[in-house]
Amino acid sequence: MQLFLDGIFLGSIYALFAIGFTLVFGILDRLNLAHAAVFSTGALVGIEVVTRWGVSIWLAIPIVFALGALLGVLIERIAFRPLAGRHDAHFAGLISSIALGAVILSVLQALYGADTRRFPAEAFPSTRLEFLGATFSLLQLMILVISVTLMVVLTWVVAKSKLGRGMRTIAENPHAAAVLGLNVGRISSTTFAISSALGAVAGVLFTLNVNAANLGIGHAVELKALAVIVLGGLGSLPGALVGGLILGLAEVYAVNTVGSSWRDMVAFGLLFLVLVIRPQGIFGGRKVREV
Repeated sequence: MQLFLDGIFLGSIYALFAIGFTLVFGILDRLNLAHAAVFSTGALVGIEVVTRWGVSIWLAIPIVFALGALLGVLIERIAFRPLAGRHDAHFAGLISSIALGAVILSVLQALYGADTRRFPAEAFPSTRLEFLGATFSLLQLMILVISVTLMVVLTWVVAKSKLGRGMRTIAENPHAAAVLGLNVGRISSTTFAISSALGAVAGVLFTLNVNAANLGIGHAVELKALAVIVLGGLGSLPGALVGGLILGLAEVYAVNTVGSSWRDMVAFGLLFLVLVIRPQGIFGGRKVREV
């Protein structure tokens, strides 16, 4: 039971990062590789506002959420929108987002340096809970609850709301969406804002969990998030959650069975197995897009 809970809680962190990632990658069909830099920004700025400003973690999280949303708008406006008319817009945007991510990390390095930073010990209660003989922290429970809640809310938004319908229409055909009267630029900016806000908050929660943050913390999670959204199914928010939990369980059981050096091999081996058996992922469907 202890291993199972540890895997669930680790997977919920991957899922929280991936839920934001899949909004842009899976729904708008844009691969935003600046998302890792947003994750690092959330972690480092969260530490800054708690340690320097003396605010509580409960106030720091909304601040980081707002900052992440602002970064998302800037990423969409700078890295993706100017390239929208190109025939290679997908690939060009990918490269552009890598470059903008590097700029963001350079700004972070100038502000905070390259050293590892940590939240104060009293930033979050160290309360421990017990369930069926297994123990876990209040923080781990909070991360799991946040991940599940966000998945439910965002799934409803994408499936039922006007914004969600706009996202799906733009993903299929942005020109047709504009003809239908949709504000393509505003919907795209809003999607990037939500995605980056979630990524920034994930950075804070991940740092609270591992109690360490540096410039490269986002890249350490980014590859796992890509695996999660492919495993769960591109564009599927429930898939991002389930994929994250499966990957977390695979890693924890791998570490305790064959050793920590095999963790990534077992986790990504599971990914390849799923892709061979079901290439569209667990929750993905085979889509045929008309042109």
